Amino acid sequence: MSSEDAWLRYGGRICLDFVNTLRDRQRTPRETLLVPSDLRRWLEWAGLSVPARPASEDAEALALARGLRDAVDRAVLAAAGGSLPAPADLSLLNRTAAALPPPAPQLDVVGGKLVMSMAAAPAPADLAASLAPVAQDAVTLLPSPDVLRVRVCGADGCALRFVDRSPAHNRRWCSMERCGNRVKARRHQARTGRSPRRDGGG
Repeated sequence: MSSEDAWLRYGGRICLDFVNTLRDRQRTPRETLLVPSDLRRWLEWAGLSVPARPASEDAEALALARGLRDAVDRAVLAAAGGSLPAPADLSLLNRTAAALPPPAPQLDVVGGKLVMSMAAAPAPADLAASLAPVAQDAVTLLPSPDVLRVRVCGADGCALRFVDRSPAHNRRWCSMERCGNRVKARRHQARTGRSPRRDGGG
């Protein structure tokens, strides 16, 4: 996997990082989840549990993953724009979220005080169930104030989604390193009439 295809943590939410596995949406969309093993690697990269062995259903899980990704994207952008998501998208989010129950809170007494902890996460029965935490994150994002801070990267052709948590709520780029510095460099070159040297020199 090239550096341009590497998984990105710019979304600020796991569901948006998942949406961002489809790149260059404003140009020619570029898929990074090409085969079931890509989905397995992304889930592991995101810290989510996956079944120990690939199964015959993994190809179906990949199709579900792509459908879920599109549903999350449409639902989040609709809610961010003040509209209600489509019923079919909400239905897919709810079904996927219910495929694996989240860890249950537990109570213990430690040092004479009550403390809450979380039980170990249940093991997914299949790769499709591994997607449940992604859907659960979207379900919690959609009705929250954070959904109004979801932005689309302003760099030409990038279109990565992210939650704007900047103090002034005016973040424009998925990241300064990936897009912000590139856009600023192009603007500077346009103003000065200079193009970058091909030999890498300054």
